[in-house]
Amino acid sequence: MMTGRDRLLAALVAVLWGLNFLAVRIGLDHYPPVFLSAMRFLVVALPVLLFVPRPKAPLRWLVVYGMGFGVMQFGLLFIAIDTGMPSGQASVVVQAAAPFTMLLGLLLGERISRRQLAGIGIAVLGMTAIAVERARDAALLPLVLTLLAAFGWALGNIAGRQARPDNPLRFALWMTVLPPIPLLALSAVLEGPTTGWRALGESFSVEGLPGLTALLYTALAGSVVGAGIWSTLLKRYEAGTVAPFSMLVPVVAVAAAWLALDEELTAWSAGAGLAVVAGVLVGTRAEPDQPDKPDKSTERVQNTQRS
Repeated sequence: MMTGRDRLLAALVAVLWGLNFLAVRIGLDHYPPVFLSAMRFLVVALPVLLFVPRPKAPLRWLVVYGMGFGVMQFGLLFIAIDTGMPSGQASVVVQAAAPFTMLLGLLLGERISRRQLAGIGIAVLGMTAIAVERARDAALLPLVLTLLAAFGWALGNIAGRQARPDNPLRFALWMTVLPPIPLLALSAVLEGPTTGWRALGESFSVEGLPGLTALLYTALAGSVVGAGIWSTLLKRYEAGTVAPFSMLVPVVAVAAAWLALDEELTAWSAGAGLAVVAGVLVGTRAEPDQPDKPDKSTERVQNTQRS
């Protein structure tokens, strides 16, 4: 049973991660999307290289984790939001990473229970409903990019399971070392070699302060602080006790987008979003009669970092 203090800490992490989507939206008003995602990791990668020992884990899985969770998830997610995906809705759709992870696990010989299948089905229905609404009122490309971002997150989850690192938090921190170079290269090709750097220079001004604050928030408060608290909680409790608090993330993100950005929340999208969250919650809930529990270290890696 979690203590009241630890419940508050878990809720705090959900708030930090939920507000991260608002920070991304603000940051995209000042930086190109791929460059912003590169800077998000670069801010953390430099001190990690200097002060954090490398975890004991196969390099190939660290690379897959960095490319999936870092380059693919955040690069595509930032582009999706920049091209019209509402930040609150993005926080819901990206939860598709959970059913994607289960489906990818099938390729590795993992079993899927009836409860997990039911959760996948509920989540897919919710995402289908979101797609139907966007097909009526907006472009589908941002939704597709967000789903691909969720798939990248799922690849990172699978890599974390296979790596079985000795220290999941150090593994997650060292992942940040990999994305900056490919993301900066993509930014130079897609956005121009000087566009992002010029925007970064302009952010050191009164007009650019909101963008700089958003960048630092996504890199530090949204990732390092949140990941540190989350990892500590996962050391104290079973993953099944802590993980449900992550379902508060899209709730916070949608509420923040509605209050701060005036993002419209229709009854249809609200119901579809609840279906996605419910499906993830059902699918990730631990089976009480399951004889073989998953290794706790692999569960920690999956939940160490969120957008």
